[in-house]
Amino acid sequence: MRHVHFIGIGGTAMATLAVMLKQRGVDVQGSDQAIYPPMSDVLAAEGIEPFDDFRPEQISGDVDLVIVGNAISRGNVELEAVLDQKMAYASLPEVVRNQFLWDSRSFVVAGTHGKTTTAALVAWLLTHAGRDPSLLMGGVAKNFGASHRLGRGREFVIEGDEYDSAFFDKTAKFLKYLPDVALVGNLEFDHADIFDDLDAIRLEFRRLVRLIPGQGLLIVGADSDEAFALRDEAHCRVESFGLSSGADWKAVSITTVEIGTEFWIERDDEPFVRITSPLLGDYNVRNVLAATAMAAAAGVDAKDIANGVATFEGVKRRLELLGEVRGVTLYDDFAHHPTAVAETMAAVRAAHPGQRIWAIFEPRSATACRRLVEADLVSALMKADEVVLAPVYRKTVAEAMRLSPERVIAMLTTNGVRARYLSEVEDIVKVVAEEAREGDQIVIMSNGAFAGIHNKLLTALSVA
Repeated sequence: MRHVHFIGIGGTAMATLAVMLKQRGVDVQGSDQAIYPPMSDVLAAEGIEPFDDFRPEQISGDVDLVIVGNAISRGNVELEAVLDQKMAYASLPEVVRNQFLWDSRSFVVAGTHGKTTTAALVAWLLTHAGRDPSLLMGGVAKNFGASHRLGRGREFVIEGDEYDSAFFDKTAKFLKYLPDVALVGNLEFDHADIFDDLDAIRLEFRRLVRLIPGQGLLIVGADSDEAFALRDEAHCRVESFGLSSGADWKAVSITTVEIGTEFWIERDDEPFVRITSPLLGDYNVRNVLAATAMAAAAGVDAKDIANGVATFEGVKRRLELLGEVRGVTLYDDFAHHPTAVAETMAAVRAAHPGQRIWAIFEPRSATACRRLVEADLVSALMKADEVVLAPVYRKTVAEAMRLSPERVIAMLTTNGVRARYLSEVEDIVKVVAEEAREGDQIVIMSNGAFAGIHNKLLTALSVA
């Protein structure tokens, strides 16, 4: 494979794979629409300049493989040209498997929440211990300054996404990742655009577990009934982690401190190591437990795990501190599922008791844009003192099924939370900049660019 073309190069995984292939000497090109940071920056850093928009003539004649993103559908003019000319094409997970995983020991991190942070932490623990792993994940790990790493070691840590693979393959990406060690931290209904119900998602995770070889390892979240139930599908050794008393890997004596979180990890009810983590929240305690179990499976000892956790810098857009202006602290968080919103709010509350917390939320993901999450979203946002809701991003969702910001605001208000729906980002910025006061913690939550609200709000706060 000498020259590849990506249709839909701007997605996180697609951009990352493009960079990895280029670093292996492959000539890379690709097309997309409206690519935004951080992936636009990732591509630019590698000298990859995508074509803006899709045009058949952009696929040059010397291309020997076209990689089709899972957001690309029939009717895309480049895809139609590929099919008409019978050019060789493949999905992203197929290429990842065939180019990187057959000769690797594959560590697959899966679950509805926490995949990106856990995968980044596993890779960092292995790197810190001198193991030189490879990494592919759906975010930018600050320790590596990238969403990937090409190491010389045998371990390959990969974020196992349950989303579908391509228009021609609607099975989950992670089914191509040849798991030797697989982790499923939790399991909830998500991706309402491709899964009809929780049963459909369960099926994909069961298939993943059945792929683990007999000498492999399955690690499941003990605090998630759905994830824990997957142990019955395994034909390999199984370990569990969590805050539950019966977990094999368990966190005890959890304390929020100025620099993050401190706790002890027990293994099989015996002290294993004391942890000082820079990450906030019980959900990140679980992420550390999961990463510890994976790192231990790779032979990393307790001391190296503790040192690795202490020096972990986190992942961009995962409760990322953007700055403090006039005593007002601003965070960016990728939370888009109600459970993730609730966990993020709880983490900020525990770290800043008595201070006012703002939740600025954009319903953007296929699940968050739907009416079925309204009650859970209200419950999650009730942990904030001030709530600002932006418009629903996906107008293609039928109105009868679409989340109503007005209904959410009404339910929050009834429950005593000060909440507002503002239809323009400029209005959100103006209101927050005028009303924020010293000590406020402002959390912006969206899984998209949110019209650049982050920098706009930092600027507005500085001049207010």
